[in-house]
Amino acid sequence: MAVYRLTKLAASSTESYADATKQAIERAQKTLRNVEWWEVKELRGAIRDGKMEYQVELEVGFHLEHA
Repeated sequence: MAVYRLTKLAASSTESYADATKQAIERAQKTLRNVEWWEVKELRGAIRDGKMEYQVELEVGFHLEHA
């Protein structure tokens, strides 16, 4: 039986929503083991110093190891 935990993340990029998502997943994998999936929950943006900023909110799921 597998048990999963969900963690909410937010990231931003000046390139694209895809880049923001990739940055969030890559960062999560540095501190969380067993990351297996993600789901984008919200897309939004902002204008910073006249430039577009892409913002993404997502959940990542990772399975918990057996004790």
